[in-house]
Amino acid sequence: MSWIKGLIWGIVGFLLGSGLMFLVGQPLGSEPMVTVGYIFFLSAWLLGAGVWDHWARGWLGLANKPTPTQKSHGVARYFMFSTDHKVIGVQYLVTFIGLLMLAGALAMVIRIQLMTPNGPLDPQTYNTVMSMHGIIMVAVAVAIITGSLGNYFVPILIGAEDMAFPRLNALSYWLVPPVSILLVVGALLPGGFTSGWRVYPPLAEQGGISMLLFLLAFLTFGLSSIISALNFLVTIIRMRAPGMTWGRLPIFVWGVFTSSMLALVFTQFVASALLMEIMDRVLGMVFFAPDQGGGAVMYQHIFWFYSHPAVYVMVLPAYGLIMEVVAHFARKPLFGYKYAVGGLLGIVGLSGIVWAHHMFTSGIQDFLTAPFMLATELISIPTGMVFLVTLGTIWQGKMRLTTPMLFALGFLYNFAIGGLTGIFNADAPTDLQLHATYWVVGHFHYTIMGGEIFAFLAGFFYWFPKLTGRMYSEKLGKLQFAITFITFNLLYTPMMIAGLYGMNRHVATYPPELAGLNQFMSIAGFVLGASFLIFIYNLLTSWARGPLTSANPWQLRTLEWQTSSPPPEHNFDHLPTITGHPYDYGIEGSTHASVTVGHAAVAPAAE
Repeated sequence: MSWIKGLIWGIVGFLLGSGLMFLVGQPLGSEPMVTVGYIFFLSAWLLGAGVWDHWARGWLGLANKPTPTQKSHGVARYFMFSTDHKVIGVQYLVTFIGLLMLAGALAMVIRIQLMTPNGPLDPQTYNTVMSMHGIIMVAVAVAIITGSLGNYFVPILIGAEDMAFPRLNALSYWLVPPVSILLVVGALLPGGFTSGWRVYPPLAEQGGISMLLFLLAFLTFGLSSIISALNFLVTIIRMRAPGMTWGRLPIFVWGVFTSSMLALVFTQFVASALLMEIMDRVLGMVFFAPDQGGGAVMYQHIFWFYSHPAVYVMVLPAYGLIMEVVAHFARKPLFGYKYAVGGLLGIVGLSGIVWAHHMFTSGIQDFLTAPFMLATELISIPTGMVFLVTLGTIWQGKMRLTTPMLFALGFLYNFAIGGLTGIFNADAPTDLQLHATYWVVGHFHYTIMGGEIFAFLAGFFYWFPKLTGRMYSEKLGKLQFAITFITFNLLYTPMMIAGLYGMNRHVATYPPELAGLNQFMSIAGFVLGASFLIFIYNLLTSWARGPLTSANPWQLRTLEWQTSSPPPEHNFDHLPTITGHPYDYGIEGSTHASVTVGHAAVAPAAE
């Protein structure tokens, strides 16, 4: 198995790299030794996991070994280095669902701490738990839709047989497990994480070896994100089937495309900031040392220059996915398709000029406040355009309230609250009062969990029959939605109220007057966490023994529903030909594509 071989090679690589540093005079456990050891570990991990067998041998004139296929390895190929985009999508899916559950468990620990004004954890342990929860959930939000559903379905939706760079696609996934390993090891070491998930200096440069591992993990994940974004862009630009013009792309593909544009351009900046922090720690440089000419505020500028566009890296695929689900289950053409695409592109264009609204409390120059307030308000225009397109699609549609549609509607409600509360954060006078409070925590979770995670669940249930060839339990799906939606709002609306009363974020204690409100939130949080146990049970039992389903159980038009469930290795027997728009329901004689399955041409009828 690639995991076992990669881990063995990685340990040998770490020992080799750290041993070399010891030989040149570095003491045991020093940060230069750990850093060089990790570089060797990562390289050896990748080689052992499959890069050597299936890629690097060719660099030396040797024959590369064939990658595993369904016929040769069956289910075992999901644990191996595969270049099949569908296998990689499932690998991402399982990995990030696991990380989502871990982050959720850490959230339960946070709510246990906040049940009382002075909970059982000491401040340092609480900081470590909070930092772990934050960075894992950010990683999940960045990659859970694009990495899993995007990898699996974007090539099929555009009529391609795979991604443009299949081995780079595999590489982007196999960079993720070392990130998890570093975070878990760092959390268990003495000292833990002291800086929060944003790793602000000087705290990120003063902590122990755990903070170095945190920085290395963050940097590695950024590299994976850049590689993945480049692959998606080339795939969508160069590998569309005949007739798949830009005006016929499914809207989910547009969401992944625009998200990838942002990830490719802006992730490089946070990677540079993290690299400078590592160099400050390991090489004694002074990029962020105020007493030696550096500055912590400079880090914030670089960090937020990436991290606000990163919100849209997370949300743009979610927008596309929700519009995809709503258009099909409302059974009508997507209202204002061109306006939806324009809104997505408008967000891309404006997202790089709004970062400093995160820094209204950091002491930026007064003359910068008004321009960044204006830019932040302007980005609400393309965002609102996408939102209104979705509402217009629902209007007078023949809605089928399936589990995917319910989660899509939940997304719209939650994201509306997240967007409206964000207006207060964009206004400097109110942000000065709210910035360090639980108002921001509530707003952020409405935007990311209420948006991103609800969208993921909508997409997961929507495509579950295609992924597995089986149908999930609709009763359990709707039960999960009801509990998740209600308890989500019971948790995060009071959180914003607590912020208005002055409850500070990032601290392990709070005024006794807010104890009742926090107890209410914690109970809601525990029930919210339990609702995901229903999700896991539904997933596992349906995947194992759910009722078999047809290739197109929803009777939809897009290409993924015109091939078998699950799709064959190369997606289609022959290259499909695109003949119409994917959402032209109710237009007589309209078809989206002509697809050959076996020896028969399939052209789905309009509805």
